[in-house]
Amino acid sequence: MKKLILLLMLISSSAYAQQAALKIAANQFKALVKVEDEEKFYNDLIAKGPADHAKPDQYNEYRAQLAVDWLTKGNIKKYKFYKNTNPKFTALQLFDLSNLLEYWVDNNINVAEVEQISNQILEELEKKVHDDTFNRAGILLEVNALANANLGNIGIAMRNIEKSGTNAMFRDIPYFRNSKANYLCRYGAILAAAGQYQRALDTLSNAVRNAISTKTTVSTLKEVYQKAKGNSLDVDMYIASLQNEAYNKIAKEVEKAWTAETKKVPGITLTDMNGKAVKLSEYRGKIVVIDFWSTVCKPCVAAFPAFERIVDFYRNEPFKFFAINEGEQPDIVKPYMDKKGYKLDVLFDNEEALFKALGALGTPQKFIIDANGNINQTGIGYTGSDDKEFYKLRAMIELAKRHSSGKSAAIN
Repeated sequence: MKKLILLLMLISSSAYAQQAALKIAANQFKALVKVEDEEKFYNDLIAKGPADHAKPDQYNEYRAQLAVDWLTKGNIKKYKFYKNTNPKFTALQLFDLSNLLEYWVDNNINVAEVEQISNQILEELEKKVHDDTFNRAGILLEVNALANANLGNIGIAMRNIEKSGTNAMFRDIPYFRNSKANYLCRYGAILAAAGQYQRALDTLSNAVRNAISTKTTVSTLKEVYQKAKGNSLDVDMYIASLQNEAYNKIAKEVEKAWTAETKKVPGITLTDMNGKAVKLSEYRGKIVVIDFWSTVCKPCVAAFPAFERIVDFYRNEPFKFFAINEGEQPDIVKPYMDKKGYKLDVLFDNEEALFKALGALGTPQKFIIDANGNINQTGIGYTGSDDKEFYKLRAMIELAKRHSSGKSAAIN
């Protein structure tokens, strides 16, 4: 009996050690930024420990990630190489893959390949091959529809864009970046491809008027305006009037939300990506925006492009933006920011000290600190589109400036 117990202990210990080693390897792989380094890591890994025939999915996640990351780099041949190993995409991998196909089709890049790849993934999703927790089937139908429209297959495009509505759980929820805005833009582009120029113009105009829009919406609207009107003489003035209407509507909502109850910015010490101490209280004289976030919070990172636009907009003014990370360390955040290409300044809120001091409710949540170190504005959640997020934050900053200096806010 003692020998049996000892044997079981040894087996258990060996299995535990093996699982721990696999976890370490997975974390090392995820920390890599360049796909070339990922591929070398994977090849070294399988050379040291070839896949067990009894566990065909042992290295599935590595192959799936390599497929996604090679496609992200634009190497379709490498994508197909790893895709031909029949990997099963995780929810996050399918999310990133669909995001890339969205970018390509919206910018008229590799359209034929987008049609083929999206069609293949859609067929596999019907067979439950991949994890579609984030309901990307609807997005892929939109992508496939626009690709077909650009390829002249109008009938398929119209069927798929209509069908996408049955897989649109997140379309009307401000959770993923530009879900509704992208749909309206694609729908407008498909209507235009079908020769329905006035319907396309109305669809895109209403999207811009209500800030359910992006830069792509605006560029598409310009093209459709010319086709619907027969000229583009007044298109810039027309679009500017729609954008002003959207901004002013949001600015009024922001002003109503202003609270007379003032909080002073706490003198809590945060740390930057290099471990350097930073105190927000030392930025007196500047408007400071902070936003609490984490890498696993999709609505948080959905707002990042709008935040980068804000930083650029106020680059010549006394202004500072900080993305305050909650619950993670630089070894997780830095590779994430590098891989995604975000340039925002990140600070770390050790033990949630600032989060608790401000009475924050969750992520994402932003606070506006005026030039006197006062906080009278906060915003919870993601607004749903690049333009709406930009307009709202800009309106909040302008209101803080007005209360700090007495100057009125104005839209250009």
